[in-house]
Amino acid sequence: MAVNRDDKGLKAAIFSRLSRGEFRKAWDGIIGMARKTLTKREVLDPRYENRDHLQHLIHDCIYSKGGDVSARARTVELGAVYLQLSEKGRETFHDILAHDFDIDRQILAEKIKMLEKAQNQKEAITAEIELKNALTPPRIILLTQFSSLPNGLKLLIDMRAILLARAREDQRLCKLSLDIKELLGTWFDIGMLDLQEITWNSPAALLEKLIEYEAVHEIRSWGDLRSRLDSDRLCFAFFHNKMPSEPLIFVEVALVNKLSVNIQDLLNKEDEKIDPELASTAIFYSISNTQPGLAGINLGNFLIKTVVQELSNQFDTLKHFATLSPLPGLKQWLGPRLADGDEEVLRPKEIATLKERFACENAALHLSEILTNDWYRDSNTAELVKPILTRLCAQYLLEERKGNEAIDPVANFHLSNGARLERINWLADLSEIGMKRSYGIMVNYYYELADIEKNHEEYETKTHIVASRGVKSLLK
Repeated sequence: MAVNRDDKGLKAAIFSRLSRGEFRKAWDGIIGMARKTLTKREVLDPRYENRDHLQHLIHDCIYSKGGDVSARARTVELGAVYLQLSEKGRETFHDILAHDFDIDRQILAEKIKMLEKAQNQKEAITAEIELKNALTPPRIILLTQFSSLPNGLKLLIDMRAILLARAREDQRLCKLSLDIKELLGTWFDIGMLDLQEITWNSPAALLEKLIEYEAVHEIRSWGDLRSRLDSDRLCFAFFHNKMPSEPLIFVEVALVNKLSVNIQDLLNKEDEKIDPELASTAIFYSISNTQPGLAGINLGNFLIKTVVQELSNQFDTLKHFATLSPLPGLKQWLGPRLADGDEEVLRPKEIATLKERFACENAALHLSEILTNDWYRDSNTAELVKPILTRLCAQYLLEERKGNEAIDPVANFHLSNGARLERINWLADLSEIGMKRSYGIMVNYYYELADIEKNHEEYETKTHIVASRGVKSLLK
């Protein structure tokens, strides 16, 4: 997509002499061009993969003089170029932004000295303002310009997703990722999001995205999807008005009359279908973030609380709100310890039981060997292992920490939302992924509406996990 630079200069000059009506028409043309160029991929002129040329284009967008329309035109061009770059070209683009358009540390040092030498309030405030400006990388101008383009927010989200994968290799890339995150955090504030229910009558393109983005329990077919959008099965998602066809995060809900303890039964509807108007319990059984580039921007807690309020308003009979949640980190935490023969993870009675039953030398190592293949299909083995694994699961949830947070990410999410750890469910997910990540164990987190804020404060300020007596008793 070669662009004649002389032609661009001529267009900029013309724009500067437009009347208000002509300006509006020209601006509409820019928007139309942006929509076309940011959604259509063509063969890119090889020179755009060149570092010096990319650096020059970025510099022009940030520093070149001219009116707003000409600046936006350059941004449209650069946005289209970015979308058409190869993987290597995009890495070069990110490296340029991260290294060449970061803050100038020499200028920053000068502004710090200016603040230190301030003799009065006026000088101090002036120095503070200049220091603040010095702390703002020039690339923020370009990133902000990108956001105003059609599909520009999606461009930035996808850019950050790529950066997150490379952030560990370069602190400058990490800093660029944080710059984008800060901007996205402003644009994706809860007040700017719309909650929408997704139904079987929603556009087919949107339904296809549910199938694509489902991250917890795979949607295997259109029939499976239709079942999840039945009258007693609901789906809600957050949308942004600049990304109307892209759900940012969605939650699937089952309306039932008791706390669900098995995901296969819930998905296959082995329980008799009920009238939604008579349901007493809402089970949140799948929450999927669809945009990796929004990682760290907490949309999920707002989604849960907003949907709880929506369901409460819609169904008078709903009194209970809970989840049926996976434990994605349980086997990752326990498996290596057992495989190393670390008997300290077991209690003396558990060690004695295993050694007596299997005549083994190392109880932990033998337990590791047992928990392979289809061990759970043998009822005797399953019954022997059940009290050991459920106790270890309770320990994992209640006692293991990553800093001040629960080590399990799903547990941390719901506990920080103000939920109560209600019940540990044995062999609740017999799917391949359920067995691989948590030995088939799942958890109910219960949202007691009157206690949500109190539980949240207990967890966030005192790192105290609110749990039911049943879960706590597993540790005794």
